[in-house]
Amino acid sequence: MSIQWFPGHMARARREVMESLKLVDAVIELVDARLPESSRNPMMLEITKNKPTVLVLTKADLADATVTSAFIKTLASPSVLPVSVDILRGQGMGWLAQAAQEVTREQFARRAKRGIRRTAIRAIVVGIPNVGKSSLINRLTGRSVAKTGDKPGVTKQQQWIKVGGSFELLDTPGILWPKFEDPETARRLAWSGAIRSDILQTEELAAQFVDWLRLTYPGRLLARYGCDEGAEQSLDLLAEISKRRGALMHGGVPNLEAASDLVLREFRAGLLGPVSLDRPPIGG
Repeated sequence: MSIQWFPGHMARARREVMESLKLVDAVIELVDARLPESSRNPMMLEITKNKPTVLVLTKADLADATVTSAFIKTLASPSVLPVSVDILRGQGMGWLAQAAQEVTREQFARRAKRGIRRTAIRAIVVGIPNVGKSSLINRLTGRSVAKTGDKPGVTKQQQWIKVGGSFELLDTPGILWPKFEDPETARRLAWSGAIRSDILQTEELAAQFVDWLRLTYPGRLLARYGCDEGAEQSLDLLAEISKRRGALMHGGVPNLEAASDLVLREFRAGLLGPVSLDRPPIGG
């Protein structure tokens, strides 16, 4: 799978983020806890210039908790402090605030010595589309100040948002990179919904996903759909799911497109159980 995806508003957003870095103390970078490496823009270190960063693993409720814990350790560095959150339930939001204070502690102390005293942390919120930036900001503020949606590319321009006296956040549009060289990364992003579905082959994508899922998390498809995971071909498995869910065309022919859409939608909603698409390095 070779996907090239860099709409004009994303190229503009990249330039705006680079211009805005001089205005902030820290970066709040969001990644999907189900694929924290695949969903991290490889251009981000270049863009953020190694600013102190809180790396927020969103959608932690949808991810395999053991895998997430391992990633929290492997992704940490002197300038990056990872935390996992469940934005919808508000879990982990206190850790995020503590992490932001921790990564900015030294620079605030240096400013205090020069007589510059400011309590609110100015941070830029970055991440790929559909990773939860607007939802995070709305949770922090306790009101709907940032537009949200289940499709990538909802936020189209930057906006400053105050969060009490603790944060001043700069919301940004999601930024993907121009081309996904690694087909595995492209597939995982597509499975998660980070890439718009109308540019993809849904049946091929779902077939690859059910093959991966029955090998990595055996029993999940059986538990959800009551189907035989031992089917030789993934399309046969999708056909069985189609029949069991009544997704049939004229003459009782399985609607593979409908079944494919169903499986991917239910995975993204967490209905197939907690799943982590990425794996941390061995020994990490």
